[in-house]
Amino acid sequence: MDHAFTGPSYTLGIEEELMIVDSEGYDLANAIELLLEDAPRGDIKPELMESVLEISTDPCPNTAVAREQIRALRAQVRETAARHGLTIGSAGTHPFAMWEDQRIVGRDRYRDIVSALRFVARQELLFGMHVHVGVEGADRAIHVANGMRVHIPVLLALSANSPFWRADVSGLHSTRTPIFRAFPRVGVPPSYRNWEDFSSEIDFMIASGVIEDYTYLWYDVRPHPRLGTVEIRVCDSQTRVEHTLALAALIQAMVKELCEHFDAGEQLSEYPWQMLDENKWLAARHGLDAELVDLPTHERIGARALTERLLGRLRGHAEDLGSAAELDGIEDLLRRGTGSARQMVVYEANHDFREVMKEIVEATAAP
Repeated sequence: MDHAFTGPSYTLGIEEELMIVDSEGYDLANAIELLLEDAPRGDIKPELMESVLEISTDPCPNTAVAREQIRALRAQVRETAARHGLTIGSAGTHPFAMWEDQRIVGRDRYRDIVSALRFVARQELLFGMHVHVGVEGADRAIHVANGMRVHIPVLLALSANSPFWRADVSGLHSTRTPIFRAFPRVGVPPSYRNWEDFSSEIDFMIASGVIEDYTYLWYDVRPHPRLGTVEIRVCDSQTRVEHTLALAALIQAMVKELCEHFDAGEQLSEYPWQMLDENKWLAARHGLDAELVDLPTHERIGARALTERLLGRLRGHAEDLGSAAELDGIEDLLRRGTGSARQMVVYEANHDFREVMKEIVEATAAP
């Protein structure tokens, strides 16, 4: 398999899946074709459903540059939406929308996905953020993807932003996680020995006809050979742009640490897939209140304490990359709560889902 793991390392790309909603009642609107237009920097693209819009930055050297692009993209789609009586919101799920009311985008890829997955695809009314980090060297990229698996639970705990589903309180902080689990080839990925191992497994799946190419792997972490990046896909979409940038800065620092680990000839510790998956479930259920399993010691550790430990270790990497300032957003999540916790505060006042969605729209627009 060809690849573009040729550098430069640590370039950063951010993708956000956003809601297109009516500006008065805050219902989802099947209106993607009205919002597709060129962007001066970055890209605006459709997703599976007509009520979902994806924005993505160009490759950026750090979060300072990504900040300007992601804010400009959010502003552009919001201004375009306003001309049609619409607006934009960002969270892991829409609090009261029904998937039965959503139309599938008229593109061959999405029609083929629905044809193959049927109900599983139709009910995937979910919104995630994806972070791409450039990596130089194919074997290095596989090492990073393998190593990022242990970080999946803490990234999910920090990004949890979907406590509601179909006008109901789910009891989870990330409802998006178990809903998306119905898809094939999702969740915590397998580990690979090296690039040759990864390439041969993907070639086998393509030759057998079960996937067209590696982009039909929807794992929480995956190498992206065409872009030359490792892509982290576990996070719920963030309402506040500073939290999007904070998570991107943290992920970029994690990748740098793992690249240097590979360069030093170090080997990754091996942990049971079941425990990686169990920690992910605990993060989806409890968010930052989760008591995760510290895999090296087998002891329990709070997600907040684990985050603080990671911040202490990774801040120097973020400083080297010019992304340290955005880590203040992680401190804000620890201090004031995740998007999920903030949604619950609004809901508990009046049990009004439209009030929650109004707050999401306003916070999505906040600078």
